[in-house]
Amino acid sequence: MNDRKKKAHNPADESAFDQAAMDEVMKKYDRESNTRVWEGWQKWAVYAIMAVFSLFVIYVTLFATWLDLIRYPSFVGGILLIGYLNYPVKKGVQKVNYIPWYDWILMLAGAAAFFYVVINAKALTVRLGMSQVRPYEIWIGVVGILSLLELCRRAVGIPILCVAGVFMGYTLYYYAFIKHLTVYNTIRNVSISLFYKVQGGGILGTPIQVCAKFILVFIIFGAFLERTGIAQFFIDLANSFVGRFSGGPAKVAVISSALCGMVSGSSVGNTVTTGSVTIPMMKKTGYKAEFAGAVEAAASTGGQIMPPIMGAAAFLMAEYVGVPYSNIIVRAILPAVLYFTGIFIAVHLEAKKLGLKGIAPEMLPVFTKLIGRSYLLLPLVILVYLVSSGSNTMAFAASVAILFAVQVANAHKDPVFGVIGIAALLMYLFVSLPSWIELPLLLIAIVSAAIAMLRKGAVMTPAVFFDALANGAKSAISVGAACGVAGIIGGCITVTGLASQIITAIITLSHGSVLIALFFTMLCCIVLGMGVPTTANYCIMASTCAPILIQLGVPVIAAHFFVFYFGIVADITPPVALAAYAGSAIAKAPPMKTAFNASKLAIGAFVVPYIFALNPAMLLIDTTPIQVVLVVITSIVGVFGVAAALNGYLRRPLHPLLRVVIGVGGLLMMDPSTLTDVVGVVLLAAVVVFQAVGANKVAAS
Repeated sequence: MNDRKKKAHNPADESAFDQAAMDEVMKKYDRESNTRVWEGWQKWAVYAIMAVFSLFVIYVTLFATWLDLIRYPSFVGGILLIGYLNYPVKKGVQKVNYIPWYDWILMLAGAAAFFYVVINAKALTVRLGMSQVRPYEIWIGVVGILSLLELCRRAVGIPILCVAGVFMGYTLYYYAFIKHLTVYNTIRNVSISLFYKVQGGGILGTPIQVCAKFILVFIIFGAFLERTGIAQFFIDLANSFVGRFSGGPAKVAVISSALCGMVSGSSVGNTVTTGSVTIPMMKKTGYKAEFAGAVEAAASTGGQIMPPIMGAAAFLMAEYVGVPYSNIIVRAILPAVLYFTGIFIAVHLEAKKLGLKGIAPEMLPVFTKLIGRSYLLLPLVILVYLVSSGSNTMAFAASVAILFAVQVANAHKDPVFGVIGIAALLMYLFVSLPSWIELPLLLIAIVSAAIAMLRKGAVMTPAVFFDALANGAKSAISVGAACGVAGIIGGCITVTGLASQIITAIITLSHGSVLIALFFTMLCCIVLGMGVPTTANYCIMASTCAPILIQLGVPVIAAHFFVFYFGIVADITPPVALAAYAGSAIAKAPPMKTAFNASKLAIGAFVVPYIFALNPAMLLIDTTPIQVVLVVITSIVGVFGVAAALNGYLRRPLHPLLRVVIGVGGLLMMDPSTLTDVVGVVLLAAVVVFQAVGANKVAAS
């Protein structure tokens, strides 16, 4: 009896991927996992530096009113320090407690370049306004740019550097051969534009500003939330809902990966974390290895488009588009629902086709018992409410959510202090009290959390708290480096006027056709996104391709969502589909087969962006409540038709001609217009009726 209860909490224990294998897969497919090895006091020293950096960013975000030339260079300087402490010169360098002399030079020289700006911010502000930057300051800028580029190569990869190299090369050509400047003046202009300027692009431009103000705090929040045990709660919750049904493990993978992925913001990381449990379960149920790996990869990748968190790029989108973050969340709901509905239907049809069963009920968690752990959702609920209400900044919302995460982590083991701390925080946020009471309430919440962390059996111990702060900073290295390089690309486009030339070229190639322009943009996003973090990919495409679509008449939000979606699906699109390859490693399946299966499962991500770009009703733009309901119903039915066509199965195997018919019908129904809906319904109904009649004839015979 005790064994049965133990299994019920994790039905896949016997088939789960072991930790060592998980680490190996992460190192192979996730560049962020290829870091230096620190042990002993050196490890704690490095972790302390990263934890202090996290606290510094939180403090600056909440309280500091510094000049931009102090705030943002200090952030990038900190990223360089912790970046070179973690990333070796090449993948696979595993010498313990060792940094070569040249890395010390790169780290200290690069960080010093940015801290020079911090120390001389006021004087530089005046001299920049008068174009009187001193000669040695030009070379300081060059050192800062080169050190950031090298860190980006280590933490992010070569592709983004290739793009940056092309744009920087053109910028040098522009100053030297179009503007006919001397070599020194060419370097001078590039250094000033890309290193010192806060407005108009460059390292300190919009991407780094959003990263420093919002993204890092949310990354730290995600690190704390993971340590509350919410990932296992999501998996158990999904098991309790759909585990017993046909093909249950795959449906569990879709739901749990969607929920976990929106918090982690990493396609590869989420594929490995949840996939270590769900992929062996799917294989054991009867799914082919390449299909099991593909389901996890597609669902984990889609986590970045799942409201309300949506990974870091959503905050950038709010900044670029100039709308509240809550507005972005609302627009993202229907496309995300369609994406995951498509995957869910596909795994259901595959299960029916193979005759697969679900997980035995006695092996599943009991939902009524899971309700007792629902307090783990409180940090997310608070975060969404505070962000959506608009009464507080996003950074404040994330910081408060971190406090809630610390409280709920220990609430089960120490309910007294958990209730005290949570009640104090709720009163601080939602009860109108005199200002002299608010600070004591906040102190009560902090002290109760600290006491709970020191109690025996605590989940969030001081060590775990320290580790979450450090790992939050560590996770921010690649994002910060990528944002800095994305700013360089944006700066190059701005100072050379290249944006208008790119727009003209695309319009000429597309002959003014929005559809052709969308296709070219899709290719750019996918190619650029191969191995590049979504955040950096979105920054670049928002600066280059989104304006093209806007000029061709695509609504601003639709254009930005379009490039956002196709930057994300690069993680499952061959030939460089890192999330799919990570899934294939866990499933022990052919990588390319897994990638193609993942692309097929994620068909919604390839179709939906075209639909909302051509008809923004899917993004709830210029629609009435009745239209919204109709769009939701017809789109979901359409996704069903497309999934059936790709799977080749409905009630029984579909003839190739019927697959074409039901696929076309599904696509037509996903387009939010009356004519296409009517035609789509007719085509889908015809196939369903034909299948039903055929099934009855077979049964009668």
